[in-house]
Amino acid sequence: MQPKEVKQFLESQIPNIKVEVEGEGCNFQLNIISDELAILSPVKRQQQIYSHLKPWIENGSIHAITMKFFKYNDWVNRK
Repeated sequence: MQPKEVKQFLESQIPNIKVEVEGEGCNFQLNIISDELAILSPVKRQQQIYSHLKPWIENGSIHAITMKFFKYNDWVNRK
């Protein structure tokens, strides 16, 4: 599994989201930029992402995921 695949898939499945993916093989760090997801509780927003990646997790294509969530303004102003 490639980071580009994860990025393209999530961005095509969830409206108004931008995803930056780091990692390789089956371990990924996701920076998820979405005003809608950022306001949800940590559990709810992770559930949203896991629900889309579930088939890849189940077949072993993705083994480990860490996620950070940002609002658009926070992402732009993070540096």
